[in-house]
Amino acid sequence: MADRRAKATLAGAVLFCTLTIVAVHFQQHQERSTMYQGVLRDDERRHEKMRQRQEDLEASQRKRELYERVQAVDKPSNSTLSNA
Repeated sequence: MADRRAKATLAGAVLFCTLTIVAVHFQQHQERSTMYQGVLRDDERRHEKMRQRQEDLEASQRKRELYERVQAVDKPSNSTLSNA
């Protein structure tokens, strides 16, 4: 009788430890996946910001070209730059 209870206790402890290990590995996998999704979102935000900055630069260059066609713009000389 005591032998049977000892075997059942051992089997229960082994089962409990096995389930705990499986649960921890599953949780780590989930956390790793969640963190990786954050990296992907950060990359997407960075690409979107770079695209927006490029669009702003192109718009600024178009405006500059338009303004330079409408009014004369003198290029500053080197002496003017050194005094600034």
